[in-house]
Amino acid sequence: MNILKKTLIFTATYNESENIEKLIKSIKEQPFNLDILIIDDNSPDGTKDIITSLQKDYINLFLINREYKLGLDTAHKVAYNYAISNKYDFLITMDADLSHDPNEIKNFLVQLECCPFVIGSRYMEGGKCLMKNKRLIISKYGNLLMKYLLRIDCNEFTTSYRGFNIEKLKNFNLDMVKTKGYSFFMGTICEIVKKNYTVKEIPIIFKDRSKGYSKIPRLEIFRTLKNLFILSIKNLFIKP
Repeated sequence: MNILKKTLIFTATYNESENIEKLIKSIKEQPFNLDILIIDDNSPDGTKDIITSLQKDYINLFLINREYKLGLDTAHKVAYNYAISNKYDFLITMDADLSHDPNEIKNFLVQLECCPFVIGSRYMEGGKCLMKNKRLIISKYGNLLMKYLLRIDCNEFTTSYRGFNIEKLKNFNLDMVKTKGYSFFMGTICEIVKKNYTVKEIPIIFKDRSKGYSKIPRLEIFRTLKNLFILSIKNLFIKP
């Protein structure tokens, strides 16, 4: 592993005051020189204040505070362009609710040495999803449906734990992804494949959040299904 690669870890926050300090400290405990970018959508619970306080201890912890709740898709696009503008080699994105284990960052770094795009997979061999009941069923079978309809050989489409080799992804940018909300993550996979890049899956253990609450609106399931069918029809004209 080339430890000299300039790496940015990114997460988006909205009301994650109960989790964000532990996440930042866990990332900084990793034996790598990692910069952290957090985009907060003006959380009313004081998330921004916690991050600002931690910046006194961590000089490579960066915060973008947005005035309104503008959504995950736009936050990830801002982060991607931030990584390009600041000449990072790798960008690794993850959730802020501690569902993604920072100890697995090293596995992303190893694969990003040779792969343009790496995704942490709960549903490949060796991966595990610790969500329960209805959420687990929707997630597991939703990803199976995506694999079938999109005709993409990938077991995971919806987790945000993923890595980008900025240099290798020369003709790709997240701005190309038109699906919004949580469908954005599925849309990113489609765009990556459309550009003829390989999707490298690595197994992760996905933990269910223990503090705070999920921000996924119930209607998002129906929006995702709608976008899935739209993307699957488009793929009929792209893939042989």
